[in-house]
Amino acid sequence: MSSEWPLWEVFIRGQHGLNHRHVGSLHAPSAEMAIQNARDVYTRRNEGVSIWVVRSNDIAASAPSDKGPLFEPSNAKVYRHPTFFDIPDDVGHM
Repeated sequence: MSSEWPLWEVFIRGQHGLNHRHVGSLHAPSAEMAIQNARDVYTRRNEGVSIWVVRSNDIAASAPSDKGPLFEPSNAKVYRHPTFFDIPDDVGHM
């Protein structure tokens, strides 16, 4: 059994943002401690309004080598691209 605390990924929502951004990682024994440590380490200048922490072991991710098979099917759906639709001139910049 490892004596090292679990690794947590830290996400901060900024003052003017609507989404959380990954800002780094830290070790902590619990989620509560990870949030407190993330506040101390990553929001020293009052730049955040919300903190998420996620155990690194709980994150599932695709491999970069799977890029082709994973994303290629979307290229066959041309109707999802904005160039498929005519946008009226009075809509303005979109």
